[in-house]
This record gives sequence, C-alpha cells and structure tokens, in this order.
Amino acid sequence: MLIEGRHFLREWSSPRDVGRKAAARNLADIAAMGARPTALLVSFAGPGDLEVSWVLDLVVGIGEEASSAGAAVAGGDTSGADVVMLAVTALGDLEGITPVTRSGARPGDQVAITGTLGSAAAGLALLRAGAGARTGTGTGAGLALADPDLESLIAAHRRPSPPYTAGPEAAALGATAMIDVSDGLVADLGHVASASGARMDIEADPIADEPVARRQALTHAAEILGDDADWRQWVLTGGDDHALVATFPAGLALPPRWTVFGRVTQGQGIVVDGRRWLGAGGWEHFST
Repeated sequence: MLIEGRHFLREWSSPRDVGRKAAARNLADIAAMGARPTALLVSFAGPGDLEVSWVLDLVVGIGEEASSAGAAVAGGDTSGADVVMLAVTALGDLEGITPVTRSGARPGDQVAITGTLGSAAAGLALLRAGAGARTGTGTGAGLALADPDLESLIAAHRRPSPPYTAGPEAAALGATAMIDVSDGLVADLGHVASASGARMDIEADPIADEPVARRQALTHAAEILGDDADWRQWVLTGGDDHALVATFPAGLALPPRWTVFGRVTQGQGIVVDGRRWLGAGGWEHFST
C-alpha cells in the first residue's frame, strides 16, 4: 500500500513520482523471490476534488515503471477516499525455478547486496528539512538546493530504482534466501534471520562506499543537516532504496554487481561489526 501522508506527500512528489514509486515497491518484491515481473493490479482511491490531470500523470508513472521492469498493468479498481491511497499487487513468472524465500539461509552462507543503500533515507531527511518541496512550502528552516548530489538523493526517495534483473540472476546462481530492502537493511535482514532460524553477522565497511553507498553525497547531506544526521544510520536502517540482499553458498563466486558484506552463523538476530544490534533496524509500520 501507498498512503498519502504516510508514504508520500503531494507537495514533495509529482504524480509520476508517486506512480513510479508505487510500482517499484511491489515489483521489487517479485524480483526478490527470483521471478521476472509480469503484471500489476492497481487499486486507487482518492478525494473527489483531486485534479484529473494528477490522476492521469499517476497512471503514466505506474506504466513507465512497470514497463522498465518488463511488466504491464493488467487491471485494478477505483474508489473514493479522503486521501490518495494505492494498493498494488505484483505478479511474476518464476519460469520453472523454485522461489527464493526468506527462510533458506544457512550457517556458512555469505551475505551479499546489489543496489544502493541510504540514498532514499537521506533524500527524505532533506525534504523534511525543507529542501526541494515542489510547492515551495517545505518544513523546517528551508534549504537552498543547487547541488546535483543532493538533488539525486531526493530523486532516490521519490523514484527508487530496484535492480530487477538481479533477482532472477541470484536465483540462477543458487541464492538460498533473498529480500529487498524496503524498511531498512538491518530490519529486513532481521526478517531473513528470523525466518531462517539463523544469525546475520555483517560488516559496515563494505557497504559504506560505492557501489552500495554514495558516500560523498551522503556525507554532504549529513553535514548540511547538522548533528542529528548520521549518514551511516541511513545506510544501515534507511529504507525505500529497494536494493536486493541475498545469501549464497560459501565460496560461490558472484558477479561484480554483488558486494559481499557478511555471513550467516548459528544463533539469532543481527550482529554489526561484532556487536549485536539492539535498536530499531528501520521503518516501523505501526509507530506513531
């Protein structure tokens, strides 16, 4: 689901942005099971006074993102609501292979990632501070934004770019478990650890720079936002980038786009740089 005021604001994102994000969030789930995305079913609800042009642009965005993943919009439903709400169901084709779930990780497996981390969380923090609001009514003190790196972080929040083809690739390579990072790396790896009955021991350094983290842009954003901003937290607990994280058998050589940053061990939970993670691992859906 994508709900106005909870997952996006119309003054921060264009309708095409919202459409692309709604599609990407769901298509990434298909890729994370090793399947090729094929179709979307989209249910839409919104206020009666919402501009028709806004809705049409939303549809364009959904179609653009679906097409980029090789999928189509196959149907859906509409209704009225006080705010814009989207419920999207994504379909995919496993093409004869067994789906890769969250529950297959085993001690000894290596943990690897492809895609980016931290950019969407940094973009959200910039928007909350008043940068880049489309209506010029951003919150906070307001930030003048003329830096391409910072603009790219905001763009990452508005329009995530999941590595769709990496999902079927991982499945073909023998991935034992996989998930897309929607809530935060630690949180989502925690789901894999829980489902697999194992512990994830990860290292921060391999994911704190290119190609996983855009370190220069992230550190710049943190400097601008001040003492409360921690770019490393964006990388470890920021969601919405929809990178793919997978576990693979030990010793398996992986393509260059996959960065190994940990291993599966006996136990439970997440350990980062030798310390058990005890805080929030990312987005909490039912927090106030």
